[in-house]
Amino acid sequence: MLVAADKFKGSLTAVEVAERVTAGLRRVVPDVVVEALPVADGGDGTVAAAVAAGFERREVRVAGPLGHEVTAAFAVRDDTAVVEMAEASGLQRLPAGVYAPLTASTYGSGELLRAALDAGVRTIVFGVGGSATTDGGAGMLSALGARFLDEEGEPVAPGGGSLAELSRADLSGLDPRLASVELVLASDVDNPLTGPKGAAAVYGPQKGASPDDVEALDAALAHYAKVLEAEAGSKAAECAVAPGAGAAGGIGYGALLVGARFRPGIEVMLDVLGFAPALERAELVITGEGSLDEQTLHGKAPAGVAAAARAAGKEVVAVCGRLALPPVELGRAGIRRAYPLTDVEPDVATCITDAGPILERVAERIARDFLT
Repeated sequence: MLVAADKFKGSLTAVEVAERVTAGLRRVVPDVVVEALPVADGGDGTVAAAVAAGFERREVRVAGPLGHEVTAAFAVRDDTAVVEMAEASGLQRLPAGVYAPLTASTYGSGELLRAALDAGVRTIVFGVGGSATTDGGAGMLSALGARFLDEEGEPVAPGGGSLAELSRADLSGLDPRLASVELVLASDVDNPLTGPKGAAAVYGPQKGASPDDVEALDAALAHYAKVLEAEAGSKAAECAVAPGAGAAGGIGYGALLVGARFRPGIEVMLDVLGFAPALERAELVITGEGSLDEQTLHGKAPAGVAAAARAAGKEVVAVCGRLALPPVELGRAGIRRAYPLTDVEPDVATCITDAGPILERVAERIARDFLT
């Protein structure tokens, strides 16, 4: 039995999901062998999943999205580091109820990447998602040595809004170690940098951007890409329309510009976490996340787990807080059956506050259906 589930956002971490499912299974079949492999798709929770898989957690003080210092973690094993931009620049780093769509910066994410370079690794998996920012990765690049200047030759202020004032970009000071590592951009979205499917239009409202803010940010990002084209040539224009450029407020664009290779986040993380050998040992796979819905089918962790399991001929069931997919869609994704918390406790608020005990009861159902 392999439990490879993502977090239930706002209720349980991926590690806690695995613990609760295991407890519920063993209440029905005490001697069942369960292997837990918490997973993530590159967004928040990615470092925690790596640590649960045996990576070493390391902490460093970096700038949060508003410039205040925060303690952020990354993970290292052998010559590979897992860096999660949300640790430094995520929405969870903002005070409750506070958004800063025009001024939030990814500078701390660049500091995290620099810390990974300092650790001497050869591969950096850069998980992006859950960001508070829409600065196209300008803050990150600044922390790595780039300079973004206005007409007076002064650095532009942090945040995506200030990119409208950008006159010149200087990439000559970028950390030379970037050229000697494999940088993998791990994301569950493939949006371009700008336009109707770009970083500002699609994700800006989630970060508190008004319609006027979205328009201003999209124009500022387009201007930023144009200025970078003058500095870096056609590569800058190509990166702006490449899959993943719009990820996490455009930080994907900045990563691609310095040579990152884009891969779907869950695929990368399954490789890094050692999913294939764990899958070989399993007879049944339990995956899941907080909400199984249309988004799940587009690169989220459960879909990636189910696809890999199906290719290996293994049966998959899913646990979730809320189920918004019909059985036919679940089947197409490779999930035989889903077990939402709401089947046990119809009140959604209770499911959120008491997710752990309810999930154990759900796992008991799975054990009775598949193990007895």
